[in-house]
Amino acid sequence: MQHRKRWMFVIVLIIIALSLSACSTPNAEATSEEPAIVEALDGSEYNRVTLSAKAAERLDIQTEPVLEELVDGTQWLVVPYAALLYGNNGETWVYVGSEALTYVRQPVTVEHIDGEKAFLVDGPALGSEVVTVGGAELYGADTGVGK
Repeated sequence: MQHRKRWMFVIVLIIIALSLSACSTPNAEATSEEPAIVEALDGSEYNRVTLSAKAAERLDIQTEPVLEELVDGTQWLVVPYAALLYGNNGETWVYVGSEALTYVRQPVTVEHIDGEKAFLVDGPALGSEVVTVGGAELYGADTGVGK
């Protein structure tokens, strides 16, 4: 009986040791890709932020197109209010999708906001996709916040 208990104790220790060693082994696939690559744009003060597919999924990046709307005889570019990001000195930007999983911060000039719509004097081209969810996280990656 003593011999049997000793073997069971040894087996339990082996199982625990194997479990702990599996927890400490890094997953090569999970660590092989950077979540975001930030590259300076030639001739610009802004960067290009390219997300990994996993990072874009985790951030739940969502976009909507820049629209045009006629108000009182004036044609305006319109973006969702949720797309706007503000700087410390009152600057206003949106992130524009330039290609798959790649975004560039672009300054905008807001004329006025009406509900969930921001009417722009100047901004991205009509039809451009602007980020409406995940912009703050893109800004953090873009500017190095948190590093």
